[in-house]
Amino acid sequence: MSDKKEEQLQTTDLPITIHTQYIRDISFENPDAPESMRADLGMPEMNVNIGMDARAITDDKIKSLYEVALTISATAKRGDKTVFIAEVIYGVTISIDDSVPEDQHHPLLLIEIPKFSFPFARQILATLTSQGGFPPLLLTPVDFQALYMERFKDEIAEAREAAKKKTVN
Repeated sequence: MSDKKEEQLQTTDLPITIHTQYIRDISFENPDAPESMRADLGMPEMNVNIGMDARAITDDKIKSLYEVALTISATAKRGDKTVFIAEVIYGVTISIDDSVPEDQHHPLLLIEIPKFSFPFARQILATLTSQGGFPPLLLTPVDFQALYMERFKDEIAEAREAAKKKTVN
């Protein structure tokens, strides 16, 4: 990506530079086609799972470089029959400004970057299900802060307790 494009992407309020966005993995299975697409069978039961992951990338030129992967998996079933399985892993590589303390990187990577990338992954999933012969699967917005707080509640509680002990002593 050119420096000019990276500069344009830096105009967000976040202290980050977005280097690339991409589909890391995509999958669609329609195991019972064409029978599964009959309109008279009614709407299938949907199960959607969302996951976030981040990893540091070593680069000699770019400090604090990371890849954040947002995974959206959707399974549609009618009874015990799978109607379709769709999965998108959407990746974003970013660097975090030197002004951001190291202890702030984790929430920035797993809250703010998924917020940014979700609309792109959502659109890809909607197109994928539509091209698979079904109505587009349109997901409602996700509260990534709540997901983060739930996923890391034990670590957050431990950090708060440690901070209290430091303050008291």
